[in-house]
Amino acid sequence: MILGFESIVAFLAGLSIYGLKALPAGIEPWWGIVAGVVLGILMIVLSAFTRYRWGVIAGGALQVLIALGAFLVPALLIAAAVFGALYVYGTIKGGALDERNATLAAEAEKNGD
Repeated sequence: MILGFESIVAFLAGLSIYGLKALPAGIEPWWGIVAGVVLGILMIVLSAFTRYRWGVIAGGALQVLIALGAFLVPALLIAAAVFGALYVYGTIKGGALDERNATLAAEAEKNGD
C-alpha cells in the first residue's frame, strides 16, 4: 500500500523536476517526467512483490532513489523521510503480523479447530 501511494509522489516529483528545470545543464527537462512515470510504475508493480524478501529490498532501493531526488528538489527529502519511515514500519509490522497469524493458524490446526 505504501509503495502504491508513494507512486503518486514519484510522479509529482517528476513533474516538479520538469517544472523547476532542476536537471543539470545539457539534460532536457522532460526527462524529469519520464523518471517520475517510470519510478511510479515500478513502485506500483513492485507493491505486488513485497511478500518476498527481494521485493522488500527492491522497495527499499526505490526509497533511496526518492531520497536522492532531494539533490534536485530539496522538498523531496521530506517525502522520502515520511514514506521511508512508513515503509520501514510497514515491513517490520507486516512481518510480525504474518508470523503471529502463522502461529495462530498452527495452534488452531493442532487443536482441531
